[in-house]
Amino acid sequence: MFHEAWGSKAGEKQAQFNDFIERNCICISMELVTAVLGDHGQRPREDYAVVTAVTELGNGKPKFYSTPEVIAFCRKWRLPTNHVWLFSTRKSVTSFFAAYDLLCEEGTATSVCRALDEVADISAPGSKDHITVQGEILEGLVARIVSHESSKHMEEVLKDHPPPSADGAGMDLGPSLREICAANRLDEKQQIKALLLKVGSSFCPDHSDWCDSHSRNADRSVLTKFLQAHPADYSTAKLQEMIRLMKEKRFPAAFKCYHNFHKAESMSSDNLFYKMVIHVHSDSGFRRYQKEMRHKPGLWPLYRGFFVDVNLFKANKERAAGIAKSNNDIVGHVNNGSSRSTIDGLANEDANLMIKLKFLTYKLRTFLIRNGLSILFKDGPAAYRAYYLRQMKIWGTSAGKQRELSKMLDEWAVYIRRKCGNRQLSSAIYLSEAEPFLEQYAKRSPENQALIGSAGNLVKTEDFLAVVEGGMDEEGDLATEREEAPASLSPSVKDTIQKTEGLIVFFPGIPGCAKSALCKELLNTPGRLGDDRPVQSLMGDLIKGRYWPKIADECRKKPYSIILADKNAPNEEVWKQIENMCHSTRASAVPVIPDSEGTDSNPFALDALAVFMFRVLQRDNHPGNLDKSSPNVGYVMLMFYHLYDGKSRKYFEDELVERFGSLVKIPLLKPDRSPLPASLISVLEEGLNLYNLHTERHGRWESNKGSYVQEWAKWEKKLRDTLSANAEYLNSIQVPFEFAVQQVSEQLRKIAKGDYTIPSTEKRKLGTVVFAAVDLPAAEIQGLLNKLSGMNSKAEAFLKDKPMDNFLRKAHVTLAHKKSHGVSAVASYGLYLHRQVPVELNALLFTDKMAALQAQLGSIDDEKIVSKNEWPHVTIWTGEGVPPKEANTLPQLLSEGKATVVEINPPLTVSGTVEFY
Repeated sequence: MFHEAWGSKAGEKQAQFNDFIERNCICISMELVTAVLGDHGQRPREDYAVVTAVTELGNGKPKFYSTPEVIAFCRKWRLPTNHVWLFSTRKSVTSFFAAYDLLCEEGTATSVCRALDEVADISAPGSKDHITVQGEILEGLVARIVSHESSKHMEEVLKDHPPPSADGAGMDLGPSLREICAANRLDEKQQIKALLLKVGSSFCPDHSDWCDSHSRNADRSVLTKFLQAHPADYSTAKLQEMIRLMKEKRFPAAFKCYHNFHKAESMSSDNLFYKMVIHVHSDSGFRRYQKEMRHKPGLWPLYRGFFVDVNLFKANKERAAGIAKSNNDIVGHVNNGSSRSTIDGLANEDANLMIKLKFLTYKLRTFLIRNGLSILFKDGPAAYRAYYLRQMKIWGTSAGKQRELSKMLDEWAVYIRRKCGNRQLSSAIYLSEAEPFLEQYAKRSPENQALIGSAGNLVKTEDFLAVVEGGMDEEGDLATEREEAPASLSPSVKDTIQKTEGLIVFFPGIPGCAKSALCKELLNTPGRLGDDRPVQSLMGDLIKGRYWPKIADECRKKPYSIILADKNAPNEEVWKQIENMCHSTRASAVPVIPDSEGTDSNPFALDALAVFMFRVLQRDNHPGNLDKSSPNVGYVMLMFYHLYDGKSRKYFEDELVERFGSLVKIPLLKPDRSPLPASLISVLEEGLNLYNLHTERHGRWESNKGSYVQEWAKWEKKLRDTLSANAEYLNSIQVPFEFAVQQVSEQLRKIAKGDYTIPSTEKRKLGTVVFAAVDLPAAEIQGLLNKLSGMNSKAEAFLKDKPMDNFLRKAHVTLAHKKSHGVSAVASYGLYLHRQVPVELNALLFTDKMAALQAQLGSIDDEKIVSKNEWPHVTIWTGEGVPPKEANTLPQLLSEGKATVVEINPPLTVSGTVEFY
């Protein structure tokens, strides 16, 4: 990259660059797009990289450069950047999201970039043209909220930093990445060595990190020593605070330490050097950490990964005093300072909202084809079909595209299994088979071409991909990419559970939520679910060994049965196991949850928790030993309650619906109940605080161990006394159990019959939008025509034999059509979506083949709504075989004397709403 940018000055500039980023503690994050590391989406035509982020550690927490600063930095050093669009007005922002909704199912690089160029306020093209180096398949976009001042800053940067020249464009740059990999493909270590030699000593002066023969892994005690050491600067103190919290709270993260061989000459027993890699595995860690940040605003923000140079050393008194003073100065500077990045990036909130917007043409290759390979080859075509249908449902894919993709993917499944037999196609080179298949499929019809997006010109990765065992990285902790599901699903989709498939009913709840009693009622009442499939219940407390594998075995043994999984299923790990069961056994799963208002950080409110605890303390001889005779009931209940910590009620329900397509709620509390008594609130909050203290110090130790044993004993007694004193209240606020059973049975019966409608929080027409229009009330239009017929003989003669009641069920004025006017034209009306606009109807034009009302559009917020059609109108009738768009020709036919006009005087004004169709 440096040789291409700087030509003969490359060596000199790279040395300056290295010195600059090391002196200023700068981290450059880049996206490497290459075909040499395995298939992903579509193979790039060329290997390239673009800078995605620049971060300064400096004197305080990491400071991310704003987008304008990244562009200025990259253009100064001639580093490649991505295409950036800025939307600084409400109209351009709404047009952007509307454009995505229009393109998300068929968008390719050409159509997406053209549309965004048209609606953006500022467009800064990338250093590399996506179509030239990658191709037409576009993975997606990342949208980020920035401050309004960013617009001015961006204009200044683009003016002061024009695109740099490429002084080395014509130079011989030597063997390419692919050529080096191809020459050394039999040995991955040799491949690495050859690449390091090629980039030279300026970029990589020491190969010891990559090629050292003895183990690079350091002792696990290094992390403990790091946390116990006195921090030598402010950054270290904040990093220690972050790691300590993550360890205490058992966040899903790995902390790995390695010897730093670069510092071998400086190493001694009093001066040790290590490299630490921190990797956050699960998204749930970020939600939990954000909750901690609300309580401790001084915490550093958490990112997916950190690479840290650690120096553990012994300091004398003088040096220690100097370090302490320096730290105080830094803290003051950080607290009082400000920067341009803070303004442009809203960095002070530490929670920048970024949204990934991916395209279906990419997702079908990566998620439906690549990620479905193991299911197809291990579990067969039926399980594969269940997998891809569920993915499309999660994405909210339009019904038409679901049909098209199902046909294509079924054909792909037959094709690849016939070609590969029982030997699974490697996901690293799957495009060698998928791309030719997609290319041939696309050639059959324009619809297929739109579905596939682009295919062909296959790059052969087998020529340079290193021969390695398995598909994991060397640390073995990089999970297969999993697509994020949207927050809501289409409300029109109905899930019918086939009688030839199994059904798993499971309970994401807390002890005391009545799941065992419910299971007993469902089991003992044949036909309660309106289903003739056999029903069996498996109680977790009575199953020896691992519970969920036992459920999977039962599903395989009795694939057409209904299984009541009588065990709490509180987290994503369990839900994933249930999903896998559904894929491998063709079963469906229905989550059954206690109904509760919940809180911002837990799906169960305190009144629900109080009732659950009260119920548990009424039990005798419970198989799981959680009853009135248990000494630590309160602690165990709080432990279960905290398994849901960090999930709001909305998130909890949406996550279950997105994973399983349905949700059943157990009625719990009466809606007209009086508030929870202060004594109950107090004892529960006291327990929650004690639980936090206990887990911060002792992790998962039980309450009869550690330094809070006495406090736990006192609180357990206080809890029982308080619940007992409020027994009458707790009994009075619960709905009758018979009513709960009836409601749950009814909901399960609807799901089994297919009468269930998936809950939704909003309506989105992703990918299915064809045109924008003003929706008008058909009844008012019909009334106008009846009135006009009574007043004008021409209108009466024309309308008398027309079945207008059948034809005029919907009415609209077209504003813009995707095919005729373009994506950006339709998207431009996104600002006015669902807003009301007055429409004046002033004339009826007709021939013997069609009729339409002439329309004049009014304004919204003093902004005149203008149709892209030359003649705004409402088509009210067309003869057999005449498409509605032919009504556009009526003014021309009128001028030629081939149409009739009836004036409407005074004009009728109706109110319509701007909608997408």
